[in-house]
Amino acid sequence: MLGDSPDFLSSPPRKTVRFGTGVIDALTKYKQGQNAEYNLLLHQLADPEIKDAQLINWLQEMRNAVVYLTKDVELLVSLLLRIPWLTRSKEVIEEYLAFLTNLVSAQTIYLRSCLKMLVSNFTGRKHCLTAKGNCSESEDDDADVKSGFDICHRGIQFIIRLVPLTPTFLMPILVEKFPFVAKSARTQECYLHNLLQVTTYLPALRRDILLLLLEKLLKLDVSVSRMDIEEAEETAKNARSQHNNANGEMVFNMDEDVTQTNSSVDGDDEESMAHTVADTLDILMDILFSYIRDVCLPNGQLDMGKAKELYRDLLVTFDRLLLPTRASCHVQFYMLYFCSFRLAFAEAFLDHLWKTLQNPSQPSVLRQAAAAYLGSLLARAAYIPSVTVRACLDLMVSWLHRYIDSQDGSVRSYCDVSVHGPFYAVCQAVCYIFIFRHRDLLDQDMKKGLAYLQALNLERLVHCRLNPLKVCLPAIVRVFAALTRKYQIAFCYTVIERNRRQVLPMLAGSEGDARPINTNPLDSFFPYDPYVLKRSSKAITPLYRTWTDDGLHEPGEKDRAHLSASEDGNAESDDDFLKAETPNNNSGTFATTPSFHNRTSKSFDSSPCRPPSFD
Repeated sequence: MLGDSPDFLSSPPRKTVRFGTGVIDALTKYKQGQNAEYNLLLHQLADPEIKDAQLINWLQEMRNAVVYLTKDVELLVSLLLRIPWLTRSKEVIEEYLAFLTNLVSAQTIYLRSCLKMLVSNFTGRKHCLTAKGNCSESEDDDADVKSGFDICHRGIQFIIRLVPLTPTFLMPILVEKFPFVAKSARTQECYLHNLLQVTTYLPALRRDILLLLLEKLLKLDVSVSRMDIEEAEETAKNARSQHNNANGEMVFNMDEDVTQTNSSVDGDDEESMAHTVADTLDILMDILFSYIRDVCLPNGQLDMGKAKELYRDLLVTFDRLLLPTRASCHVQFYMLYFCSFRLAFAEAFLDHLWKTLQNPSQPSVLRQAAAAYLGSLLARAAYIPSVTVRACLDLMVSWLHRYIDSQDGSVRSYCDVSVHGPFYAVCQAVCYIFIFRHRDLLDQDMKKGLAYLQALNLERLVHCRLNPLKVCLPAIVRVFAALTRKYQIAFCYTVIERNRRQVLPMLAGSEGDARPINTNPLDSFFPYDPYVLKRSSKAITPLYRTWTDDGLHEPGEKDRAHLSASEDGNAESDDDFLKAETPNNNSGTFATTPSFHNRTSKSFDSSPCRPPSFD
């Protein structure tokens, strides 16, 4: 919200006494071709040793001379905009803000220059004018950073009141001034904080700002894999352990004060990430989670109106950036976090994913991505109840059965990922959900739970001609087969054995028009695999369902013979049981496959089991 107009906007500058020619006279003579006094003015303003009182006098005269600050004296204005005014006294700051507002109101040609100068301070670095007129950068003291940010935001708000079209010019500048990804974590942190601060007084720019910052976060996220982060953490942990072992005796003999100091340092090390890029991403994700919480829970209570508005903006960013991106590991968790505020948001997001998935006009690659998000969210989000899981499973399995029906007698009724990609993605999502949520579906009433699972008729999916077990991820097939055998829901091992033996290439098409069949494994993506960033994980951990194998035993030796010879068959109790078998794609996006339009399938929008949504 914009406050009342500052006093200096309505009051003229004070009359000052100066020796020599005034600014107006110097500018008048310069326009007449006499450059001596104008050059002297430039020299005096470029003096890095200029005192506060002298600078105030210059600024006051500039306020009186703004009508003379036309395009032909752009060098003088540029010099004024490069003065390190934020590090000066309060009087200089107020006078400088008054000069800025007078300048843009009289000479709108300098609007972009003034906004660029203010936004350039969002990085937390001060720009010091050297004697040669160049700008050098140095870090601000932490005590001055926040006050400097607040002053810059005040300046932008004053300019907005004078020039209503300021937001149109501001957004391209925010994009232009965004720090390069190689900049320090502190620089990125300061700029992200200030970008989000802009949304508090310019809500019309919030969607564009969220798109900008999430695009930058994605670049960081896809540049480092989860495996790289874990390896860096393991290396750092081993190095600390060796250091402590080598200096154990010395540490034992330290006095109390030194020991306490070292403890605090160790605590800081435990909070930071060993990988530089991951550490930067961790800091920025923590800021993003805090922003979402502050918008939705301003007083500790959910503000449904503000939360709905933010949901719409976040959904746009998800569709444009996250859904087409393949290799991100952490950024997508902002939707999992937001949906935890109320079940209605989670159901609305699931409904949105479902509509994208079953829409034949969407590209196949996006439909497969929607299936991956749908399955991963239902499996991992601890706040989604079993009743919602059942409703979604009903929709997904019904859609799969209808798809199989539509392929009866079709010339395309064979196993081919490039033709039936969305179908296989939904099959894998169903298996993934079943693996993680089968206890929820069975614990309350085992008899009813088994009856429900049997009614899904998963056996038909396993044995259909499209053969989903052939292309689904082997780790999922292995655990799914063990669970369905345990509860006598479906029997997968005969299909797995047949698939294992079918190693010869296959062809499809009529004679003379044969083409290879794509039976490569599905390009699997599990967007909500374990979150490994340390600081920001505090927001995710309470909402996250980890993998446990209590009561689940891997198939015996006889059954393991039916699995792929490349699998070791060892039981894994860690949460990331898929990481060794998930294809590593560093391209950042899905590989595009031909979309298949299922024109015979019916819409499920009218189904009574469909998760509700809101407008």
